[in-house]
Amino acid sequence: MRHIFFISSLFAVFFFLPTESNAQTESGVAEINFEVSGVCKMCKKRIENAALTKGVKFAQWDKNTQMIKVIFKPSKITPLDIHNAIANAGYDTSLVEAPDEAYKELPSCCRYKDGIEVH
Repeated sequence: MRHIFFISSLFAVFFFLPTESNAQTESGVAEINFEVSGVCKMCKKRIENAALTKGVKFAQWDKNTQMIKVIFKPSKITPLDIHNAIANAGYDTSLVEAPDEAYKELPSCCRYKDGIEVH
C-alpha cells in the first residue's frame, strides 16, 4: 500500500510542476515566451523588430495567441530589457505597459487599446 501511495505522490509532483518559461540551454542561449498585445501583421512586424535587439537571436509573435517566443543570450540582454524594448515600440507586454507616447505613435489600425479586433 505504501508503494502505491509513493508512486501516486511522485506522479502528482511531476504532473503538476509548473512549466519553465525561461529555460537556458547548454549553448548559452535561453528561451522565453510571454504575452504581447497587438492586432495585425503590421503589429507582428513591429513587435518582432523591437524584440530583435543586441543579444536576441530569434523573435516570433503570434497574433492569434498574443504570445511571443524569444531566443536570446542572457549574457548580453535580460528578459526585462526585451519587455522594455517592445513596450517602447508601443505594445504592452505581460510585464511592461507601453508608454502613452509610444502607443499614440501606432497606426490607427494597430491601436489594440481602442477596441480594435485582431485582424
